[in-house]
Amino acid sequence: QVQLVESGGGLVQPGGSLKLSCTASGTISLLKNMDWYRRTPGKERELVATITARGATTYADSVKGRFTVSNANPRTAIYLQMNNLRPEDTAVYYCHAKLFITSDDVWGRGTQVIVSS
Repeated sequence: QVQLVESGGGLVQPGGSLKLSCTASGTISLLKNMDWYRRTPGKERELVATITARGATTYADSVKGRFTVSNANPRTAIYLQMNNLRPEDTAVYYCHAKLFITSDDVWGRGTQVIVSS
C-alpha cells in the first residue's frame, strides 16, 4: 500500500541544523496523519511532530520553536527541519503514517541523528 523511507540524518554539532526527509510511495492518497517519532536507547519512543492531511501541525514541547514539520505538494514527502540542535536530540528518527480507511500504521526504517561536538 504505502512505503516510507527516511533520509537526511547524520552527525551535527550542538547548535547546528539538519533537515530530515520522509518519502512516501505507493497509494499516497491513503495517507492521513504523518508524524516524526524518535527513539533513544533506554527511553520511550517520543512523538516529535505531526502534520495532518490538511496541514495542521503539532509539536512536542521539547522541540517547539526549534523544529518545523512540513509536507510536499502533492503529499509525496514530509520534512523535519531541525534547528538549534542539542545533544539530547540524538536519536533514531522514524517517519510514521496513519492510513485512511484501514487505519493501518506504516513506519519507515529510521535515520540516525547524532548531536555532538
